[in-house]
Amino acid sequence: MTSLVGALVEAWKELRVHRLRVLLSLVGVAIAVTAMTSVTAIGQIAQQGQAELIERQSGRPATLGVNAWSEGMGVPQGDGQATTDAMREVVDRYRIEHASLTSMTTTNFRFPAGTMMVQTQVVDPAYGAMRRIQVVHGTWFTAADEDRFAPAVVVNEAFLRELGVADLSEPVTATITGDPDVTTTIIGVVPDQWDGAMPEAFLLHAAFDRWGMSDPMMTGPPTLEVWIGPEVADIAQETITRDLQAMLGASTHVEAYRMDAFGYEAFDQAFQLIVTGIGVLVLLLGALSLVNIALVTVRQRIREIGIRRSFGATSARVFFSIMMESVVATFIAGVIGVAMAIAIVQNMPLDDWLGWGGVQDAPPFPMEAAMTGLVAATAVGALAGLLPALVAVRVKPIDAIRY
Repeated sequence: MTSLVGALVEAWKELRVHRLRVLLSLVGVAIAVTAMTSVTAIGQIAQQGQAELIERQSGRPATLGVNAWSEGMGVPQGDGQATTDAMREVVDRYRIEHASLTSMTTTNFRFPAGTMMVQTQVVDPAYGAMRRIQVVHGTWFTAADEDRFAPAVVVNEAFLRELGVADLSEPVTATITGDPDVTTTIIGVVPDQWDGAMPEAFLLHAAFDRWGMSDPMMTGPPTLEVWIGPEVADIAQETITRDLQAMLGASTHVEAYRMDAFGYEAFDQAFQLIVTGIGVLVLLLGALSLVNIALVTVRQRIREIGIRRSFGATSARVFFSIMMESVVATFIAGVIGVAMAIAIVQNMPLDDWLGWGGVQDAPPFPMEAAMTGLVAATAVGALAGLLPALVAVRVKPIDAIRY
C-alpha cells in the first residue's frame, strides 16, 4: 500500500514538473474523450428516442391487441356491443391498469370554411400513456372527462388551424353535425404527424356511445389494447383469448397478438455496438499522439532515470512510476473530457436535429457514457504508458553519464 501511494505521489510531482509537456500531450486525449463520450451519450439518447418513436406507433412493451369478429359476412350491431362488453369485463376481471378500446371512424365537424369529414379515433383515457401521446396545448383525457355533458375532444394542430385558432388560452369548441348536432370542447392538441397533415381528432368511447355517434357503415370494429409486462405477455395472450372465446361463443373468432415492435431490441444492440465502436476509434486516434510524445519524452529523460537507478530505484519502481504518470494524467484528462461532453450534449438541440417530438424518459446525461469515458481514458493511459515504461526499465546507471 505504501509503495502504491508513493508511486501516485511521485507521478503527481512529475506531472507538476513537466506540466507543459503533459498539457500538450493530453489536449488530444481530452478532446478524444469528449468526442467519445459525446458520441456515446448522443447514441444512447437517439436509441431512447427511436424506442419511444416506435412505442408511439405500435405501443409499449408489451402491448397486446385483441380482435373479435363473426365468421359471417358482417357483424350486427348487437354482436358488436356484446363484444365491447365482453372485452371490458375481461379488463375488469384481471384488473388490467392500462387498457383501451380503440376504433376508427369519420366524424363531420363544422369549420368556418364548411363541414369536413375528420378521421376520428375513439379511445379510452389510458390510451395516452400506452402510446406516449404528447400534448402541445392543453391536456390528454382523464377519467373525469367521461362524465362531461359537452364531450371532450383532443385534436391535432391541423384541426386547430382549420378552426382559425392559435392555441387553447381561451375555451374552444367544435360542433359535430348530425341529428342532433353535438358541441364538443377541445381540451388538448397533439402535434401533426407530418407536414401537410389533415385534421384529426380523438374522442372518448363513453361520449361516443352516449351521444349515438356510432355509424356501423363508418365505424370499424373495436380493438382492445392492453399494456402489460413483457414477462407475462404470452400467458395474458392465451388467457384473454380463452376467456373471450368462451364468452362470445364458437361463432365468433377471437385473436390476441403482440402489437409492439418486440424484436427491435436486436437493432438497439447493433446500433449501440456501432456507436461504441466509433467512440473507441476516436479515442485510439487521440491516444496515438500521447504514445508518440511519451516515447520522445522518455528518451529525453534517460539521464534522470539513470540517476534514479544509481540511487537504488528498482526496475519495478521505475516501470510503475512512468506508467502511473500516464495513468494519472489521462484520468484527469478524462474528467475534463467528460465535463466538456456533458456541457456540449446538454446544450445541443437534439430533438430538432433528430426530427422527433422530444424524448420523454431521457436521463439528464447517460451515466453509462460518462463512466465509459473515464474508464476508457484510464485504460488508454495505461496502454500509452506501457511502451515508455518498458523503455525506461532498460535504462542503466551508466546511461546517465553517456547521455
